[in-house]
Amino acid sequence: GILVAALQGSTPPESPFPYHIPLDPEGTLELSWNVSYVQETVHFQLLVRELKAGVLFGMSDRGELENADLAVLWTDGDSAYFGDAWSDQKGQIHLDSQQDYQLLRAQRTPEGLSLLFKRPFGTCDPKDYFIEDGTVHLVYGILEEPVRSLEAINTSGLQTGLQRVQLLKPNISVPALPADLQTMEIRAPDILVPGQETTYWCYITKLPEGFSRHHIVMYEPIVTAGNEALVHHMEVFQCAAEFESFPAFSGPCDSKMKPERLNYCRHVLAAWALGAKAFYYPEEAGLAFGGPGSSRFLRLEVHYHNPLMITGRRDSSGIRLYYTATLRRFDAGIMELGLVYTPVMAIPPQEPAFVLTGYCTDKCTQLALPPSGIHIFASQLHTHLTGRKVVTVLARGGREREVVNRDDHYSPHFQEIRMLKKVVSVLPGDVLITSCTYNTEDRKLATVGGFGILEEMCVNYLHYYPQTQLELCKSAVDPGFLQKYFHLVNRFDSEQVCTCPQATVPEQFASVPWNSFNRQVLRALYGFAPISMHCNKSSAVRFQGEWNLQPLPEITSK
Repeated sequence: GILVAALQGSTPPESPFPYHIPLDPEGTLELSWNVSYVQETVHFQLLVRELKAGVLFGMSDRGELENADLAVLWTDGDSAYFGDAWSDQKGQIHLDSQQDYQLLRAQRTPEGLSLLFKRPFGTCDPKDYFIEDGTVHLVYGILEEPVRSLEAINTSGLQTGLQRVQLLKPNISVPALPADLQTMEIRAPDILVPGQETTYWCYITKLPEGFSRHHIVMYEPIVTAGNEALVHHMEVFQCAAEFESFPAFSGPCDSKMKPERLNYCRHVLAAWALGAKAFYYPEEAGLAFGGPGSSRFLRLEVHYHNPLMITGRRDSSGIRLYYTATLRRFDAGIMELGLVYTPVMAIPPQEPAFVLTGYCTDKCTQLALPPSGIHIFASQLHTHLTGRKVVTVLARGGREREVVNRDDHYSPHFQEIRMLKKVVSVLPGDVLITSCTYNTEDRKLATVGGFGILEEMCVNYLHYYPQTQLELCKSAVDPGFLQKYFHLVNRFDSEQVCTCPQATVPEQFASVPWNSFNRQVLRALYGFAPISMHCNKSSAVRFQGEWNLQPLPEITSK
């Protein structure tokens, strides 16, 4: 390791660090960073508020401290050292032969020890993590006692943890904002945060009387000072216009007291997650709200993550909307891609990486999109608990053309609306293919599609303009072909699956014996059988046409 005193490397220009995140629940480790796409480098500044004998910081595939790529600051009691290291599958730490974390500065400040270091996105070191778009699982560990050597550290004995974040933020220049910009704060009403690990808090508020149609042009988080490590994510939804009014409510979203009607407040206006900054709409588009045909009622949902079970903490966090009465040229819209919520799409148990794919077919885009197409500027990926990767690809003329959004380290616990690095245009006749990869190694039974938290979803919410009538473009395997699969299983496995009309699909999947044959055939069925398409308008009405027994889109080149 190198002596912290003997620092090599040039210090970067005194650039501010636009992004900040607390790493541990106590907030003793605070990370700030910036991204240079020209140098393909991330500069990190790690503030250690109460340095004991050292600290580990790094990245790993899913946030585990085994097989992690680490920067380590440690002391043997006399000298302090800094080095690029890695941990093996037992959590044992080894110094890296190639030093890719470069320490630029270590200084004591009134707040604590500040470490400035940098790391390229990609190194040619097989032990190193490749920093790419999407979610990154940051890991940390706190050394309580001096160690003889780096090799003497075993991660299993340390106070450790993880934090998920999008490291590679798009370097989008801030769009011009209108002169008549107004703001509105949708925030929790000074609530007492429950002393439990997870709370989803729901609060109903309403727009002013006679609030006319406006465009939201940006929004940003408001987090109550001191609660930065508690507030995990927040969303603002608009309620359905069908109802004249919604009851007032402020309480946990899963509370028995929550009025049933709040389930009709699902139209997303804004969403923020830890580590995200302000969200901007492109200059030519805004998200419409207010005015006739839209509800005055809004629902704020705040997810508190409180692993230390802190009690007595009050919170008024929320989201600040910036909006204008001067409507922009285009309304922005939100479209759902992926799989229909149906049990016909299922994942066998004990699968490390099972892929399900949902299509938005050329037939649907041909019918529903305007001749000049639509422009996608942001995306929010969504699965339930077993989702590990999500990607949406655009295909034109049978060839995959570009990736709309990809997250190879996706986590269901970290879902944010992400601005895309480049706007993607979709033309009539294009195909959008959304694939989710699931890990069901901890499941005993098949996991079927559906709304329940133990069921699965595969969704990409696209944010685009100009708004069209197409609100949902998703698919699922044809149910008749799935029944043929169950009949086939029975011919090989002595009639274990009930194929009588009254058997439900989840019951049928639950009785499949998951041998290698039945797994492979299900995978093959999904990659070959015709699909049922949902090409829907907002009122859940399908566009005119025949949407059942549709052929899978043919993609000749990946």
